[in-house]
Amino acid sequence: MNPSTSEFPSADGLWTGLRLAPGAAPGVALAADAEAALVVTQGTIRWVGARSELPAEFAGLPSHDGGGALVTPGLVDCHTHLVYGGQRANEFAMRLAGATYEEVAKAGGGIVSSVRATREADEDTLFAQAAPRLEQLLADGVCAIEIKSGYGLALEHERKQLRVARRLGEAYGVTVRTTFLGAHALPPEYAGRSGDYIDLVCNEMLPALAAEGLVDAVDVFCERIAFSLEETEQVFQAAKALGLPVKLHAEQLSDMGGAALAARYGALSCDHIEHLSDEGIAAMRQSGTVAVLLPGAYYTLRDTHLPPIAALRAAGVPMAVSTDHNPGTSPTLSLLLMVNMACTLFRLTVPEALAGVTLHAARALGLQDTHGAIAPGMPANFVLWNLNDAAELAYWFGQQPVRTVVRQGRIAIGATE
Repeated sequence: MNPSTSEFPSADGLWTGLRLAPGAAPGVALAADAEAALVVTQGTIRWVGARSELPAEFAGLPSHDGGGALVTPGLVDCHTHLVYGGQRANEFAMRLAGATYEEVAKAGGGIVSSVRATREADEDTLFAQAAPRLEQLLADGVCAIEIKSGYGLALEHERKQLRVARRLGEAYGVTVRTTFLGAHALPPEYAGRSGDYIDLVCNEMLPALAAEGLVDAVDVFCERIAFSLEETEQVFQAAKALGLPVKLHAEQLSDMGGAALAARYGALSCDHIEHLSDEGIAAMRQSGTVAVLLPGAYYTLRDTHLPPIAALRAAGVPMAVSTDHNPGTSPTLSLLLMVNMACTLFRLTVPEALAGVTLHAARALGLQDTHGAIAPGMPANFVLWNLNDAAELAYWFGQQPVRTVVRQGRIAIGATE
């Protein structure tokens, strides 16, 4: 399926029969049983509040009956690697059967497998493979998504991934933020020459892709098996020179001090962070950097080292939750499942988990002015759920309780009345 956004009907009008989820509309507090309403004009939210307090000027607008549905902001998936060639189910099976990392690599597995498949696929093939994955996430109520490159590891192939990401946003009427992750891994042709590869990333790949308007942010995998602090900072400096915000795969496998470095560059987010130190937390608090929790990777890797949730909470560092969809370590296609895992594995509260896929996830992408809340002046991105209580969004897993999804001011899923 390759929809045209023009086929989606306008969401303009008066939406009634709603129950507002706690925290969904900043500054609006309603009794649990109060009927909420919201007004959309020209694709933008104009008003939200108690139905009984609706301003008279909006009373005559065309009406959409929410049927008593729970309403939340559109969900935001702020860390994905959605565009890539092939898949890696076979190596998953090999690991379960006892194969070591080295044995998987010798059999052609690991990130090299994804790089090879991505390089071999043309742009249309990558689009056709990524589109069904995106559709699954959209069916969970996602209205904005980040898509990283990082499986091309050469200019033409990184470009291909980012172009497909842009196409997906246009085809599905969903906000897509693209992140250049050229420093994801060392390509085979640069084995033993990481310095030369980072020079290529900084001096050729990033400037070219930024000039083509394909890059919204820049990310690095800073880890012993990937790139050093010094190499990471080199990429950050190149991004800064181009006026691009940075993010970081930080402290997933060890404490490299990457979070503190990223915070010094005003990073939008530090992601994974299982081994985040107190110093890193303090630096993130100071810079306003969001901590992005990725329970899907934690689960798939059978990790046992929890992120420092209590310390992040005590420091007031905002915590987002995302799928980290990728073929190797988090092949999930449900952000709602990640909400459940964030609660069960990481012990987030329900309000924390829901803020993690709305308000804080939007902030992790620099989209806090347009996504993550239901507020006047924001584009209409909201979801109606066939649920009685907001806690059910974290409680159920394996269910898709979406009734209606409004994305970018249009009714993308569900009935118009």
